[in-house]
Amino acid sequence: MVESELAQLNDVFHALGDTTRRRMLRELSEGEKTVGELAAPFEMSLAAASKHIKVLEKAGLIRREARWRSRVCYLEPGPLASAQQWLKQYEHFWTERLDILERLLREEDASKTPNREGDDP
Repeated sequence: MVESELAQLNDVFHALGDTTRRRMLRELSEGEKTVGELAAPFEMSLAAASKHIKVLEKAGLIRREARWRSRVCYLEPGPLASAQQWLKQYEHFWTERLDILERLLREEDASKTPNREGDDP
């Protein structure tokens, strides 16, 4: 990965690391929202909401534009796809380990099964 891509990926994971920002993104996945609408569920000031929005903007996860006297925010899903692609690298790692765990648990269960028909107890 190029350094600029790594820097953006760092920004994305930083932005996603906060519950408030993740919830804001979820809200924006349903459609555009004003800054005030994004701030409302959190009972926070517009200034505090704006700080969260700036982090999301820096990560490229949203864009904000002026519409009349308000600022409207939109979800930009592209950086989320980049984060998903990075995480996908580890999917094989975890899938392999979970498959091994499943096999071991099945073997353990099989060894605990009581003998049947004519076998000594």
